[in-house]
Amino acid sequence: MRNIGFQLHRKSSLNCGQYQLNLGTKTYIMGILNVTPDSFSDGGKFIDLEKAVHHAKKMVEEGADIIDIGGESTRPGAKEIDAKQELSRVLPVVKRLVKEIDVPLSVDTYKAEVAEKVLEAGAHMINDIWGMQRDCHMASVIHKFDVPIIIMHNQKGTEYKKDLLEEICEFFKKSIDIAIKSGVKRENIILDPGIGFGKTPEQNMLVLSRLGELNDLGYPLLLGTSRKSMIGKILDVCTKERIEGTIATTVMGIIQGIDIVRVHDVKENSKAAKVTDAIVRRI
Repeated sequence: MRNIGFQLHRKSSLNCGQYQLNLGTKTYIMGILNVTPDSFSDGGKFIDLEKAVHHAKKMVEEGADIIDIGGESTRPGAKEIDAKQELSRVLPVVKRLVKEIDVPLSVDTYKAEVAEKVLEAGAHMINDIWGMQRDCHMASVIHKFDVPIIIMHNQKGTEYKKDLLEEICEFFKKSIDIAIKSGVKRENIILDPGIGFGKTPEQNMLVLSRLGELNDLGYPLLLGTSRKSMIGKILDVCTKERIEGTIATTVMGIIQGIDIVRVHDVKENSKAAKVTDAIVRRI
């Protein structure tokens, strides 16, 4: 008898230009590359283009299947920047990495203008922390380039009138409706519950304990918990000491049906995912 604690992993293909991710066959590792001065964990470390390219290559060597490039910090209290400034950070990195690494490139942006420019430069997917609900033109850009879009749950504040997971699902359904009406293919949609966004540490833990419920929506799932404050609160440690806590959430996510994990510490999480996959997916 199958252990009822394990979720069945749906098998589907995610087309990223010349790359194809066979979801359900393994957990894909998305390596975080922040080219920002103020991100909560690694702000300022990879602003220099050569350092950014070197770090991306290092993450690929350590097991990253996707590189996610971010040019604007989304930590609480971070100052918003305009599209021009964001592009000045991410576009040179995209142009270099398209030529120098052999994995799909994702760009973490909620601005349609930024998305269009990086996709023109060769990026393969967009990671939108506002689920296409912040910029009304984002969905049309995704349709135009026919690329995957990561729809993350987000909101201002941490007040929820109903069940937390129910409201997250309602947010997703609204974003999916926006996408489909704009011509975005269903097979290009990935969902992210948004750990650390619009949620208290306790709410984040609740979402993590109920990730399996999101499988009912029928879309691939991404989990991003890497080094986040919830882990820091549980362990009472700084960001650099949250690797083990992140790994625990990675394993929990895979058991509950997560397809992609977005992490800073690729080597450690890749090994943990490989062992978990061997048990959960029997590979």
